[in-house]
Amino acid sequence: MNTARTIYTKTPLEKLRAHMKETNLDALVVTNTPDIRWLTGAKNTFDDEQCHIVFITQDEALLHTDSRYLEALKQNLAYPDAFTLDEKPCLNPLWAAQKIDALAPTLTVAIQNSAPISFLDELEKNLSNERDEQDENGAHDENGAQDEYPTTAKKDKREITHLGADITDLRGVKTPNEIQALQAAQDITDKAILFIQDFIKPGMAEKTIRAALENFMLENGADAISFETIIAAGPNGANPHARPGEYKVQEGDLIVIDFGAAKDDYHADMTRTLAVGQPSQEQLDVYEVVKEAHEKAAAALRPGVIGKDIHEIAANVIKEAGYGKYFGHGLGHGVGIEIHENPNLNARWDKPIPEGAVVTIEPGIYLPQKFGIRLEDTGVVTEEGFKPFTKLGHELITCS
Repeated sequence: MNTARTIYTKTPLEKLRAHMKETNLDALVVTNTPDIRWLTGAKNTFDDEQCHIVFITQDEALLHTDSRYLEALKQNLAYPDAFTLDEKPCLNPLWAAQKIDALAPTLTVAIQNSAPISFLDELEKNLSNERDEQDENGAHDENGAQDEYPTTAKKDKREITHLGADITDLRGVKTPNEIQALQAAQDITDKAILFIQDFIKPGMAEKTIRAALENFMLENGADAISFETIIAAGPNGANPHARPGEYKVQEGDLIVIDFGAAKDDYHADMTRTLAVGQPSQEQLDVYEVVKEAHEKAAAALRPGVIGKDIHEIAANVIKEAGYGKYFGHGLGHGVGIEIHENPNLNARWDKPIPEGAVVTIEPGIYLPQKFGIRLEDTGVVTEEGFKPFTKLGHELITCS
């Protein structure tokens, strides 16, 4: 269990450099924008355009961007002394190749395997091959003759490797500042569900409810919406990822509402199931099963436990109640700069959950042609256990 303890004193860049030392990496090319956001701490700066790239060694961290983002980066870098900005016009693969070629001939460079194939192809085309040719032919004297005993230049071979989920895993342990941002996003989300439960009336379309919910969040402090809001009423609730449509809410419906506010690039993720009018006994019974599954899993979540074991706790509660085939998705996932991050609580995640991880717990039961129920909180895994960000309880919410 002690291996799951977290040290929060390092900045993201310091954490990454320590990891590079442990894995014998001399340099790292980072192309994934969420990872760049994490490394720089530059909030409300990046968007969907993949036009940024970072080159990191133990001695320097270079961030290549373009003029559209330069002033925002200057203003918003959380660690301004740690990064050197470069906005000179240059295609990112060529820029990265130049940085790699400028280093000593013997080095190991890792490129994120999430980089587009086109980036990797262009990078390879732009890298100098002079060192490799010298390695193949041996060292030469000043007259061009090959030495009988080649110098150490023969060993000077650059190695380009791929980096897997290393940064994603490092991001999985949140700092106090990240947790503060996640809590701020959740506070807005809590207010929104209280608003919408009084707003919903029979006859309203799902799309109308979504518009009101999202507008409320944006008008009450959200920078953006975390993801495409799910409003799934009546039989639509049996589709876990239903998209809001023209269906009009009826008396007796359950409504699955999966949504969240984003604040400073960090995301809330919460699901509540609301009843329109008096719920049926079947609806109440199924709700209690989902609630029990959620709370038993949450009670067992501690640093060091295996993700799939927590998933199985919830899945077994649902299975024993006779609804096993109606719960087909994973119990939860990490949340942060992206709405889906590591670590996970699902049947495939066989790694320990570290202290400081932020994850969702979201069991559900989905009965085709009838209704669906899901109950989701996002929270942080502490030494004492799972601490949800929401201040709301788990009782079934009834709309008048």
